[in-house]
Amino acid sequence: MSSSATAAAQPPAPIDKPNGKVTLADVARAAGVSLATASKAMHNVTRVSAATRARVQQTAKDMGYQPNATAQSLATGRSNAIGLITSDFQGVFSTPILLGVEDELGVRSNSVMLCNARGDAMLEKTYAQFLLSRNVDGLIIVGQDTNPRPPIDVDATVPVVYAYAPSSDPADCSITCDNVGAGRMAVEHLISCGKRRIAIIAGENAYKAAHDRVQGARAALRQAGLQPVGPVRAGGWSADWGRAATRLLLDQHVEFDGVVCQSDAIAWGCMDALKERGLNVPGDVAVIGHDDWAHIVLGLSPKLTSISNRTNEIGRMAARTIIDAVDGHPHHGVTYLPCSVSQRESTLPLKA
Repeated sequence: MSSSATAAAQPPAPIDKPNGKVTLADVARAAGVSLATASKAMHNVTRVSAATRARVQQTAKDMGYQPNATAQSLATGRSNAIGLITSDFQGVFSTPILLGVEDELGVRSNSVMLCNARGDAMLEKTYAQFLLSRNVDGLIIVGQDTNPRPPIDVDATVPVVYAYAPSSDPADCSITCDNVGAGRMAVEHLISCGKRRIAIIAGENAYKAAHDRVQGARAALRQAGLQPVGPVRAGGWSADWGRAATRLLLDQHVEFDGVVCQSDAIAWGCMDALKERGLNVPGDVAVIGHDDWAHIVLGLSPKLTSISNRTNEIGRMAARTIIDAVDGHPHHGVTYLPCSVSQRESTLPLKA
């Protein structure tokens, strides 16, 4: 091997600069390219050959070059920041969505600026204007439920993606969970455990999720040649409602061996009421919940089988679609992400 080839294989020597700051010009000089070529290589411009791009980027890494965010923003017209506004002031749904957004954007060197509008439409608009004044590349709007919501009033040139609560405008891009599929999934799971007399305890009537889950559950029962046993009652999302609804079923002498509960809290109350009457879960009655909240499902005895909304994946998908929109490839309409079953002891079939 020639001495020149050996020298070229060595990483560039550190540059002694008064402020310790390595510039792109330093990287270009060390890599043996022009400043314009170095800039294109660092921004993955396709007009630069793959070999040159790799050499420049490796040189920058070896020299400890840190791009100037302001200069990059001026050069590219992007801030590499996405604004996220949530209306879920308790954070039970928005936190995993936010984590999914951050996980996805982090690998793309994008940052997230978070604001909590606490369900206030005027505050949401104020935060949107604030984020736009910070030159964010796009907005992700996270709702606290899956009821459709009005689109946010911002400049039409700014990409917006709605997560969990879909926009009422079909031209917008929305990502939410498939609650109809979740209702079907819950019934199919109980049937797979050998249950045939299945009751349904619904959530609050004002929520589209409650109606969608009932719709899916009824469809799965019909497909199996069954009907819900007892009336399908809607009340709330709490453990108190789960206890009350289960007691009503028992007091009315409804015979059931499985219960679809539309929230984990409802399932908690349902299991309490069943135990009060000396019934075994899952031997006498299998119970399935919804939301898959660890602080509930893992704290019950037996541990609760539940439907997960996959909110983390909703966040990841929202991040991918907002980046697509920023890159000039917007999505439109509502994407319904399938839910999933997390099986635990509350629905395990009896051992022979």
